[in-house]
Amino acid sequence: MSQSVVRIGTSGYSYKDWKGIFYPEKIDQSKMLDFYAEHFDTVEINSTYYGIPRPQVFENMAKKTKPDFEFIIKAHQSMTHKRELLHKETPVFLEAIKPMAESGKLTGILAQFPWSFPNTPENLNYLCKCRELLADYPLFVEFRHSSWIKEEIFQLLRAHQIGYVSVDEPQLEKMVPPFAVATADIGYVRFHGRNSSSWYSGGSERYNYMYSREELLEWSRKIRSLQKGTKKVYAFFNTSHLGCAIFNAKQFVEIMNALQN
Repeated sequence: MSQSVVRIGTSGYSYKDWKGIFYPEKIDQSKMLDFYAEHFDTVEINSTYYGIPRPQVFENMAKKTKPDFEFIIKAHQSMTHKRELLHKETPVFLEAIKPMAESGKLTGILAQFPWSFPNTPENLNYLCKCRELLADYPLFVEFRHSSWIKEEIFQLLRAHQIGYVSVDEPQLEKMVPPFAVATADIGYVRFHGRNSSSWYSGGSERYNYMYSREELLEWSRKIRSLQKGTKKVYAFFNTSHLGCAIFNAKQFVEIMNALQN
């Protein structure tokens, strides 16, 4: 069986502090995606967690990028954090992403649940409800609480065709360990950095972390194992502070390309 394709990008792209580091100093924000797409072939859209944009926003994003560019859109906070608003906001969210889906560039939806969402029967039922509401789209789930890391949960995710998101993050109390597993035909890895001292302080300092080459090589071996049982693997760097994500994403592309050759 041939190795699956690995696509590498960043979590978000429109960061002002990337100007002069990745983007030209005077680039207009409306041109950032055009520039980003010259360097990467996939991106996570994280701004949708905070607010649901108009459908035209996604239509324009699709038009700006080449035919094989891929987007993963983060679920609105009403699905993962303000869950009492799930049924009210989900139809709005689905209507907004429709142009992206119609363009053929939408790979799926990322639902990042908080540490305060542990593995309980009630939360398991809620997860299944989310799967039903997003039945037309691939769904990828990131947990922050280690109580989810059980083989029976992985089996449940497989049964409901929910992709597990492997993470690299600070190893604080009951947080998810850095291991790789796929529960769908797509593997998914997110790099949040290992900045333990600033994790709970909020702001961009949480994601102020530059991975070393040795740390990336460690993950390259894990991703190679994910490639064996999947059609495709995505790896996104969320270490957005001052362009750390860009530097590490480019470095990781080089590492993975070297392993493929």
